[in-house]
Amino acid sequence: MPLDHAQPQTIFLKDYEAPAFAVESIALCFDLREKGTRVLSTMTVVRQSENMPNLVLDGDPQMDLLSIKLDGTPLPAGRISRAGEQLTIKDMPASGVLEIEVEIEPQNNARLEGLYKSGGNFCTQCEAQGFRNITFFPDRPDVMTRFTVRIEADKAAYPVLLSNGNRIEQGDLGAGRHFAVWEDPFKKPAYLFALVAGDLGVLSDQFTTRSGRTVALHIYAKARDLPKCQHAMDSLKRAMRWDEEVYGLEYDLDIYNIVAVSDFNMGAMENKSLNIFNTKYVLADPQIATDTDFDNVEGVIAHEYFHNWTGNRVTCRDWFQLSLKEGLTVFRDQEYSADQASRSIKRIHDVKTLRAFQFPEDAGPLAHPIRPDSYIEINNFYTVTVYNKGAEVIRMMHRLLGVEGFRRGMDLYFQRHDGQAVTCDDFVAAMEDANGADLGQFRLWYAQAGTPELTIEDHWEESTGRYELHIKQSVPQTPGQTEKAPMHMPFLLGLIGPNGQEMDAELVAGEGTRHDAGWLLHIRQSDNRYQFSGLGSRPIPSLLRGFSAPVTIKASLNRADKLFLTAHDSDPFARWEACQDVMIETLLDLVKAVDAGQPLDVGQDLIDACEKILEDAQSDPAFAAELMTLPGEAYIGQMMDVVAVDAIHHARIHLRHVLAHALESHWRRLYREMTDTVFGLSPEQKSRRALKNVALIYLAALGDNETARTHYAQSNNMTDRLAALQVLVNGSDDAARDAAFADFYDRFEMEDLAIDKWFALQALSDKPDTLKTVRTLRNHSAFSLRNPNRLRALVGSFASGNQLRFHAVSGEGYAFLSDIVKHVDQLNPQTAARLVLPLIRHERYDPVRAGLMRKQLQALLNVDGLSKDVYEIVSKSLMTKEIS
Repeated sequence: MPLDHAQPQTIFLKDYEAPAFAVESIALCFDLREKGTRVLSTMTVVRQSENMPNLVLDGDPQMDLLSIKLDGTPLPAGRISRAGEQLTIKDMPASGVLEIEVEIEPQNNARLEGLYKSGGNFCTQCEAQGFRNITFFPDRPDVMTRFTVRIEADKAAYPVLLSNGNRIEQGDLGAGRHFAVWEDPFKKPAYLFALVAGDLGVLSDQFTTRSGRTVALHIYAKARDLPKCQHAMDSLKRAMRWDEEVYGLEYDLDIYNIVAVSDFNMGAMENKSLNIFNTKYVLADPQIATDTDFDNVEGVIAHEYFHNWTGNRVTCRDWFQLSLKEGLTVFRDQEYSADQASRSIKRIHDVKTLRAFQFPEDAGPLAHPIRPDSYIEINNFYTVTVYNKGAEVIRMMHRLLGVEGFRRGMDLYFQRHDGQAVTCDDFVAAMEDANGADLGQFRLWYAQAGTPELTIEDHWEESTGRYELHIKQSVPQTPGQTEKAPMHMPFLLGLIGPNGQEMDAELVAGEGTRHDAGWLLHIRQSDNRYQFSGLGSRPIPSLLRGFSAPVTIKASLNRADKLFLTAHDSDPFARWEACQDVMIETLLDLVKAVDAGQPLDVGQDLIDACEKILEDAQSDPAFAAELMTLPGEAYIGQMMDVVAVDAIHHARIHLRHVLAHALESHWRRLYREMTDTVFGLSPEQKSRRALKNVALIYLAALGDNETARTHYAQSNNMTDRLAALQVLVNGSDDAARDAAFADFYDRFEMEDLAIDKWFALQALSDKPDTLKTVRTLRNHSAFSLRNPNRLRALVGSFASGNQLRFHAVSGEGYAFLSDIVKHVDQLNPQTAARLVLPLIRHERYDPVRAGLMRKQLQALLNVDGLSKDVYEIVSKSLMTKEIS
C-alpha cells in the first residue's frame, strides 16, 4: 500500500532481538471465494521472554479483521490495538491458543504478494513478507512453526487444492464445493508457506532416493502446457540425484510439487514441497524456448530444489542473512549446471552476469555488502550482490578449503543447524571448525561493500631466473563505508612459457600452494609480493584463473601478452578474458577516435588472433562463439569515467564490421558447417548453434540480409528463429523485418513466453524510432502493466538493455520510464522498484543526461503515495554521489 515517506522507517541489523513469542503450531482454514476469501488461523503461542508481555503480529493494514479469540474467548477491545502493519495483543499469558479470522481480496491483489489470483487460479508468494497479507502472524524468518492447512473451494473452478507437506484428507462439502487438508511435518517460517487452488493439469513422475524411498513428483500447469514441462521434470530428477552424489543430501518427503503461474514477481519460490514458479522457468520446448531458456529452466529448477536444505531445513535468522541461503544456493546451482554441460562456458556466463549487473551495483549509490546493515524495504535487497556476489564468496571458500574441506564444512553445518534459523557467521564457523581453518579476515566479504581492485606489476630477473609478482589491493569507498580493510582472497595464477606451455617453478616468497590449475596465492594485505625461482625464461602470467575472486584487475600485461594468452592459455576463462581485454582496449581506442574525429584503426594483430580462433573453432564451437562475441555497450561504458553513449555504439559497429569483412570466408564456412539438418538438444548441437548464430551476426554486418531472411524462414527452433529476428530488427530491410515480426506474432500469439520475446526484441532495436515503437507497443492488446514478465520484456529490455536509445540525449527515454514506474508503483511496488534502476546511475553520464535523469527521479520522489520500495531506491540515488 502506498505510504507517506516523510519519515521512512529504517530497519538495522544491530537492532535484532530474538522473538518474544514462539508459535508451536498453526492451523489455517481458507474459504476461497470469488469476491472475498476468509482465513481462520489457530495458533498455539508460547512466551519466550518475560520482558515482553505484549504479542505483536504483522498484518496488512487493508486486511479486514473479523474476530480474535484467546483460548476460545473473544478478546475485549481494550487488549487489542492496531497501527500500520502491526496488531498488538496486550498481556498475553505464558501460553495460549489464539484464533484470528480475517477477510482478504486475492482477486484484487495486483502486488502479487500474499494470496492472489493468476490466470483464474489462486496462488501465493510469501517471501519476504507476503504472509502478513494473508493473516496476522509474527512474519519473520526466525519464527518457525508446523503448519496444517485446510482449503475449501468450488470444485468445478478449482479442482486442484495444494499446500505444503502431505495431503492427509480430502472430500466433498456439498453445494459443489470440496476441501483438502495438508500437513507439513517440518517446522518452517511463514515465508515458506504456499497455497494453490485452480484448474490445472499435471505431469507426474517419480524418483527413487539413494535410501530406496519413492518420491512422487508433480508439475502443475495449464493442461495445454504440460508437454512443455518435460524438460523441467527431467531437470528436477537430475538435480535430486546430483545433490545426493555431491553433498549426500536426500529429499525428505514423499511428494514434491511444482506449479507454473504466469503472473509472478520473481523467477520461482522454494516453498517447502510446493515450489511456485514463473512459467518462464518451467515451460520449454524447441518451438518456444531458446537453448539459453532450456539452460535457465534447468538451473532454476535445480536452485529451488537445492533450497530444500540450504534455505528450508536451515533458514535465515533474519533478512539481513539472506545471502546465507541465496548466495550458497546460487553457488550450488551454478556448480550443478557446470556439471551438466561445459564448465568453462558456464563460468564465463556467470562472470559476465556478475560484471554486467553486480559490479555496477557495487559502484553505485545502492552499493551494499552481501549481508546488509540496514534496509527500508527488504524486497529491494533481493539483489545481484546478495545472490551472485554471495555465490562468489561461497566459491572462494570452496577454493580455499578444497572440495573435500568444503564438503566437511557443509556436513557440519547441517549437523549443527538442521531445523534452525541461523546467520552467515554460523555458516562460516562450520567451515572453520570442520577444517581447522581461520576465516576471520575472510568474513570481511560479508561486511564490506564494493568490488576490490587489484593492481599487478611483475619483474623478471634474467640472471637468477627469478620472477616476482607484486599485487596491491584496495577496496573503494561505498555509501556509508569510507574506510575499508584489506580482504582475504584466493588468486589462481598460471605461468606460461614462450612455447605456450605451463612452466614449473618454486614459490620462494609469499603465501601460496601448488594447485592443479596453477598456483593458489593468498592475498591478505594491501601490498603482496610473490617470488618464484627455477624459471629458464620470463613467463607470461595467467592472472585470476577461473575468476577465483570477484575483483577488477589493472595489470602490466601488454597487448602482445594478452594475444599470446588468447592463443595458448590452458585455462579457458583466462584465455577468454585475455581476448576480451584486447577487444575492450580496441573498442575504447575506437571510442576516443570517434570523439576526436580521427581514423578508426582496429589492428592487424587482433584480426590475426581472431582468424586463428575461427580456424580452430571446430574443436569447441561454443567457446569460439564466446571468444568472438563483442563486449556489450553497457559493459564498455563501465570502463569509462563518463559513458560516451553514441561513440560506444559507433565503435562497436565498426569493430564488428572490420572483423566481418576481414574474416568473411571463415564466417561463411562456419555458418555452413555449423548448420544441422536435424534439431537436437545435446551439448554438441547447442554448441554448434551458438557459433552458427554468431556467424549470422557477422554476416549481417556485411550487409547480407538474404542470409538472415533465409535463416528465419528455414528455422525449426526458437534459438535460430530468434537469432534471425535479432539481426533483422536492426537491418536495413524494413520489409523483411516487418514480415518476419508479423509472422512471428501470428505463429506464437497464444504462447505468452514467445510473445515476451517479440516485445523484447523490438525494444532492443538500435533503430532511431525505437522509443516510438515501444510507446506503440505499450498500448498493444497483448501488453499489460499487471504482468511482470511483459513489463520486463518491453520496458525492462528498453531501459536496461538498449543503452543507445534509452539514453538518447533528448531525455525522452527517461521520461517514458518514469511515467511507467509511476503507474506500476500503484499496482506492484516490487516490480516498479526494479524497473526504476536504470535511472539511478546518473553520475556516470554527461551533465545533460545526468540532469535529465535526476529530474525524473525527483519527479518520482514527489509523487504522492509513493511506495517505500521505490522511495528507498530513488532517495538513495539522489542523496549519494556515484562511487567512481
